[in-house]
Amino acid sequence: MPPKCKFTREEIIKTALDLTREEGINALTARALGAKLGSSPKPIFTVFENMEEVQSEVQKAAKTLYAEYIQVGLHQELAFKGVGTQYILFAIKEPKLFQLLFMSEQPQKPSVEGILPIIDESYEQILQSVQSGYGLGEKDAENLYRHLWIYTHGIAVLCATNMCSFTAEEISNMMTEVCRSLLKEIKGGKTE
Repeated sequence: MPPKCKFTREEIIKTALDLTREEGINALTARALGAKLGSSPKPIFTVFENMEEVQSEVQKAAKTLYAEYIQVGLHQELAFKGVGTQYILFAIKEPKLFQLLFMSEQPQKPSVEGILPIIDESYEQILQSVQSGYGLGEKDAENLYRHLWIYTHGIAVLCATNMCSFTAEEISNMMTEVCRSLLKEIKGGKTE
């Protein structure tokens, strides 16, 4: 008869997520997780096959948390700006999880045109918010989204790595200025 589990799957994932939040994914070892659970590492492996499986579950949990931030942004009056603000807020409040999701080396080097659908499961919803919020066709919306993500990602990285800090007002003003400039270029550049 297999040994009885000392911890539930959910308890282990929550503790692993907390450890990752505090110290980063590289600190998530069987020994460190066992210590955080107040146990040896052995009970972890009554529930999980290996630490790669635990890390995979932590990544899923981080994506779920990130998606909650994005949903908050999508329900704001200016949904696309709300999404960008929430992206930065996630980097500020959850720097280690932001680093895990958005600052990890990719197995392949996707093109800039293809990266957003790969890294963000909310891509279609966000793209739709750009189209409806600014009256843009799909190609122009993708262009605006891509440019603003690059800019917003830069701010988020600066925050997640403690390189800089910004007030909420500074973030709002920077995003508004860049968005207006890009919209002017996109809409003004049309010869239709």
